[in-house]
Amino acid sequence: MLAGICAIIFQPDLLREIAGENNIFKGVMMTFYGSTGLDTGNSMLTDLVSTRGMAGMMNTVWLILCAMCFGGAMTASGMLGSITSVFVRFMKGRVSVVASTVCSGLFLNLTTADQYISIILTGNMFRNIYEKKGYENRLLSRTTEDAVTVTSPLIPWNTCGMTQATILNVSTLTYLPYCFFNIISPLMSILVAAIGYKIVKRPVNNPE
Repeated sequence: MLAGICAIIFQPDLLREIAGENNIFKGVMMTFYGSTGLDTGNSMLTDLVSTRGMAGMMNTVWLILCAMCFGGAMTASGMLGSITSVFVRFMKGRVSVVASTVCSGLFLNLTTADQYISIILTGNMFRNIYEKKGYENRLLSRTTEDAVTVTSPLIPWNTCGMTQATILNVSTLTYLPYCFFNIISPLMSILVAAIGYKIVKRPVNNPE
């Protein structure tokens, strides 16, 4: 809406050109919902400023909605909890806790196909475990970030990967070999846990 207001104030001529007639309001609405384009005299620039509006986003939106429904069904039915409990069995020391969090985050990214669901599920699943073992919440937060957030664009059927492929028209496998940060981050979390750098453990009060 702010962009539309700015266009009315500063670019009314372009809105008239888009609408094809002397109707600024129609030009604004067309930029919101439909395909628009302007002849800039440069083919690359013309492609850059061309857009399909909200209609062009619908393919991505319905895929995101399907992914969220699938992830919600998996969570509500308890299937995800049963599958991810496999990772919890191997938690003993600091490295195994962080490695299990990383593996679980990656697994949820692959199965739920949505970054936000994976973040929420990973945080809720390991929160009590980190607390019982005396680790700070920021360790869980940092590990979840390294395992889930940065790896989601590397998965073609994840909402992040689908966004790059559908909006930017760049397939996941095309840019994946160059995503050094995204690939190395989960491994760095495990390495930092093994070294123990900046990992503070609070004393755990056992009632026994």
